[in-house]
Amino acid sequence: MSGVLATSAYTNYFHVHGGYRQGLITGSMPGGSLFGTVASSFIADRMSRRTAIQIAALIWMLGSIFQTVANGIGLLIVGRAVAGFGAGIASTIVPVYQAEIAPKEIRGRVVSLQQFAITIGILVQYFIQYGSSFVDGGPLNPRQSTLAFRIPWGVQIFPALALALLMFFVPYSPRWLAGQDRWEESIRVLANLHGNGDMNHPKVLAQYREIEEAMTFEREAGESAFKALTQPRMLNRVFLALCVQMWSQLSGINACMYYIVYMMQSAGVSNLLLISSIQYILNVVCTLPAILFIDTWGRRPSLLYGALSMMSLLFIIAALQATYGMENPHTNPSLDAISWLVMDKPAISRAIVVCSYLFVSTFAVTWGPTSWTYASEIFPTGIRAKAVSVATASNWFWNTVLAFVVPTLFKEINWKLYVLFGMFNFCAAVQVFLSVRETKGKTLEEMDEVFESGKPAWRGVSSGSRLDKLQREIADGVVKVGFRRQRYEELR
Repeated sequence: MSGVLATSAYTNYFHVHGGYRQGLITGSMPGGSLFGTVASSFIADRMSRRTAIQIAALIWMLGSIFQTVANGIGLLIVGRAVAGFGAGIASTIVPVYQAEIAPKEIRGRVVSLQQFAITIGILVQYFIQYGSSFVDGGPLNPRQSTLAFRIPWGVQIFPALALALLMFFVPYSPRWLAGQDRWEESIRVLANLHGNGDMNHPKVLAQYREIEEAMTFEREAGESAFKALTQPRMLNRVFLALCVQMWSQLSGINACMYYIVYMMQSAGVSNLLLISSIQYILNVVCTLPAILFIDTWGRRPSLLYGALSMMSLLFIIAALQATYGMENPHTNPSLDAISWLVMDKPAISRAIVVCSYLFVSTFAVTWGPTSWTYASEIFPTGIRAKAVSVATASNWFWNTVLAFVVPTLFKEINWKLYVLFGMFNFCAAVQVFLSVRETKGKTLEEMDEVFESGKPAWRGVSSGSRLDKLQREIADGVVKVGFRRQRYEELR
């Protein structure tokens, strides 16, 4: 959306110049995602994680078609809401699927690939929008063709089609298969993922036993998934996942991504679309260190230091805007969406742009991938999809709120908006310090031990994993693993 905001084709065709109308258009997609998130767990638990992702891709394609042919704000909003419904399903189930198939040693890295893929998609789409903005003489031509926004919206169909087709070539989640009592298929998938096809590999047998014991415990408890979410031992984790996803939005990142054009206009920057594109490049590049090192430096430091760094950068931007900015004199109609701007102070404008780049880079290294990883790994298998859907609903709820209100806030409180987001980051840092427990190096089945250790979050947990010990015992012949349904020899 951000790449078309500065084009004459978009503003003239839909008669949008910021404010509530733009907020309604932008917010319709995360609003649809909120409902998609709620529905996702029912689809994923009944039809599998893989099928849920394929359904999400098909729904996204339908929404993209509506957007491409939109003849007014009504159909545009419907299209974005439908596409958002698909995005909500995918954003919930993709990290669940990744967490359930990944080895514990690189689980954070694997789940972070989702965020990396998102940043690449945002970057590619932005440059498609940027290139399309030059249709009919460029974004300032008052007679610019609607192709300037229809081309990028139509292109969205093809990645979703590729996703729907390629998902046929990936396995079902072994933990979902176990939950359906399809144990034979589960062990085969585990063998292919972690044992090079060898079902007798100690690591495969150890994971199988961990999953079997966890499933047995959950079924003996005899609780429905939603009832289990409200139990005291689980409620703390649900609240923590809700807050982590909430703070990731209240950090200000999506307000920055959606409305980067307004931010750059307020900073007194010319050549908006090109300058803004650098931010999207940084978002991709700076996600790479997180993928490489999240399983080394851990989840807790990423969230804590990320929040404090983003807070500092936002306060600096606010101070620069407050000190060197002024009320918008409204002599330029293209700047009517903002009420405060820095004029004729190139050094200050550059400083604000650099701080905004550093802010996006910090989020990409820390909260971007870590917030999705953490929420997807801290719940038991039986309730994971529903728990993550609740947590992701928090993300999309605040995404929707911010998408709707930020255009108005840019007009009403201008630079104070950065102070507000800075304070949110401070609150996030406090909660992370007090509540977030380190999960790196632990299996999904060990999360109960992590969260029920009785130690304060800042004290950490013991290093190492129970799975490593079990794997050694199986390799040494100390522990024997039996299989359900059939004897192991029959499976071979």
